[in-house]
Amino acid sequence: MNRGSIIAGLLAASLAAPALSPGWAQSSANPNQPPPHTLPYPDLGSGEGRTERRTSFELSPELQRGFSAAHIRAQQRRLDAALTALAPHRPGTPDAYVLTIALDSDPVFAREAREAARVLGARYGAAGRTLTLAGPDGRQDDHPHGSITALLLALDHLGDVMDPAEDVLVLYTTSHGADVGLAYHYGDSGYGVLSPQRLKAALEEAGIKRRVLIISACYSGVFVPLLASPDTAILTAAASTRTSFGCLAENDWTFFGDALINRALRQPIALDEAAQMASRSVAEWETKARYLASLPQVSIGTEAARWLPALEASKPQLASAPVGRPAFDEAVIAAAAAKKAGKQQVGPPAAPK
Repeated sequence: MNRGSIIAGLLAASLAAPALSPGWAQSSANPNQPPPHTLPYPDLGSGEGRTERRTSFELSPELQRGFSAAHIRAQQRRLDAALTALAPHRPGTPDAYVLTIALDSDPVFAREAREAARVLGARYGAAGRTLTLAGPDGRQDDHPHGSITALLLALDHLGDVMDPAEDVLVLYTTSHGADVGLAYHYGDSGYGVLSPQRLKAALEEAGIKRRVLIISACYSGVFVPLLASPDTAILTAAASTRTSFGCLAENDWTFFGDALINRALRQPIALDEAAQMASRSVAEWETKARYLASLPQVSIGTEAARWLPALEASKPQLASAPVGRPAFDEAVIAAAAAKKAGKQQVGPPAAPK
């Protein structure tokens, strides 16, 4: 997402990670600094010919390399503890279960996922029913790290805890993206693509029927056709053919996250109105920055429109103030443009066309 830049070559839509800032390279002096991306993103496609290779991304390939056994065990213990701590369903009460995840180790995503959990948890009365999967962000490292595997395990567990007839999953994902799905990219050790097909299958396997899905990434509109349903409200940061912006590693927010989570959803307004407010803010910032419009997407199913008012009845009645540095800062954007022009960047590839 720039959110990253698109580079030419054999792969038609390779997404570049933001150039590294000297101040956030991993250092033993601060264990909360995330690992930077320094190596080219590996080609995760398989099969013969472009059609087969592109189709292979629907299976959501994931590669992890170089993680120590101690790291793997520590992360599994964190995830198990976080899942076990989730409060059970209350019969007769429609409960919201909030899950936020940062799939990239660029710290902007971890910061955004953490604050999104607080905002969405407060809005939907999800105290004790909120889970965050996010790595270190330069300030803290207190949650299970986000990965495709961690997300799938969390969804499977939530399927056991939730009542599909009453409860609602509120999922917020933030990462880079490509036209085949969301990019998982943790330093030089974790790589993957979460496809719309795999996310749909995971939700169906878990029996999670009622959903509010908020997907923040470039090209995130690719999730709408497959994930839309009568019982689903889905909001994305961009259309299926557009990038989104604001993912500099040192940022606290992406454009979409700042507009929707940090501003609109802090207001005592309905979800559809908040989506419209966020889209207007993003469009204004993109116009000022002279970016091609990202065109955030909204799809609210007919059944979701019926149960959303009851779910949102617990939202705070007074607006709260935004936190962190605003995503849109003309000076920062100008500096980022200059940096981008002078540096070669690397990033996760999408499938060939």
